[in-house]
Amino acid sequence: MPYCEVGKTQSTVDAALNNGIQIYHRSYGHGPTKVLLIIGLAGTHDSWGPQIKGLTGTDRPNDDGAMEPGGARNEVGGIEVCSFDNRGMGRSSVPTKKSDYTTRIMAKDAIALLDHLGWKKAHVFGHSMGAMIACKMAALVPGRILSLALLNVTGGGFECLPKLDRKSLSIAIRLLKAKTPEQRAAVDLETHYSEEFLEEIVGSNTRRAVLYQEYVKGITKSGMQSNYGFEGQLNACWRHKMTREEIDLIRSGGFLVSVIHGRQDIIAQINHARKLARKLQPVARMVEFNGGHLVTHERTEEVNQALLDLIKASEMKMSPQEWNNFPKKSSEASSRTSAERESNRIMAKIHIYLLYIISLFMMALNPIFGLTLICKFETAY
Repeated sequence: MPYCEVGKTQSTVDAALNNGIQIYHRSYGHGPTKVLLIIGLAGTHDSWGPQIKGLTGTDRPNDDGAMEPGGARNEVGGIEVCSFDNRGMGRSSVPTKKSDYTTRIMAKDAIALLDHLGWKKAHVFGHSMGAMIACKMAALVPGRILSLALLNVTGGGFECLPKLDRKSLSIAIRLLKAKTPEQRAAVDLETHYSEEFLEEIVGSNTRRAVLYQEYVKGITKSGMQSNYGFEGQLNACWRHKMTREEIDLIRSGGFLVSVIHGRQDIIAQINHARKLARKLQPVARMVEFNGGHLVTHERTEEVNQALLDLIKASEMKMSPQEWNNFPKKSSEASSRTSAERESNRIMAKIHIYLLYIISLFMMALNPIFGLTLICKFETAY
């Protein structure tokens, strides 16, 4: 089976901490261009299916046999992609301690996987929590990153909290009450996709009806994520933070960055992604599409093209000034940005206070979960 034993390629200290940790991975396509895909919370390697097919021309893993004729070449040449299950999910190891889950630790898992594959450098694309891990990875080994794509990303901590409105509160309550694959599937659809996309007609049904059946089947087949894995990965998101030094390491790493986001994402709010893209100037480009948290599935062709554009620009050695799409700063814009930053800080504190109150309400529905939220809000504040 395709497993990477994390401790085998790490330093003595890291190897001791990761003794026995195995990361399950699959590779697709063939060619000199290497792409590492890092999925988000509760996702598995095959969650990248639309991108794997779009980048390599095949969805058949390399260890399954013959390559599909002509399926591994596109406008940027042959591409080999590797996707994997993060620790705590799928077929990878599930540590039982929360302290074994941080985005830095998980970034070191990804680096160990690069070593295991024999890849000196790679384009690194991450989605949601996977984008947080990709940021840490890029700061740890900037010399091994050819380009960085951050899809539906936030800065961690309170930025992981959903938009505070009636719909989000309703989803949170239903998620707590979900006990069956059918109940969970209904909630997942609303968090993953925009309402407009779900109501599109596909054949004789709405897309919601079609996806609902697929989700129920998938959840029934794979089962729910273990409590250890879910709480560990959630802890990694909550504790995630990029320091100024880490941001500078990415900015000076010599590679281009794409921050790709869905405008209707209710899990990772787009203003947090825009803020990160501004911090990463001049090497970052902000790419926005109409879509929800799984914009990778909702706007597959557009997202895949944006990723191919990033690979192509990197191979052409495009300059950051040509790549980034942010307007040049003026003194007036700088002043306005400072005011916006202060306003965002105030709104963040208000957001936390309001969610603290909501967590008290949730205790009436689920005492353990509500108490967990309260403890996290107190820690954040």
